[in-house]
Amino acid sequence: MIRYVMMLACCMGSAALHAEQYPRPSPQDETATERLLRVQSSGAQASRHLQVQTARERDQSMQRWLDTYKYEIPDFYRWTKMTERNN
Repeated sequence: MIRYVMMLACCMGSAALHAEQYPRPSPQDETATERLLRVQSSGAQASRHLQVQTARERDQSMQRWLDTYKYEIPDFYRWTKMTERNN
């Protein structure tokens, strides 16, 4: 029993040490991307109006998605350095 208590104490100590080394970022340290992702996931800025598509809009978006598969994947890509002249 004492062994388990000692193991638990060691684990708690290492967890506390880890928390000191890697502190959690404060809300002030958030980047713009992190703020936008937080707002998006919370749904705080969601529209109250239901956004619907017409059948034609759904067909067009599905066709655009299907058209992405029409192009062959090349065996290899030719890479050229971008300069001001060929940009």
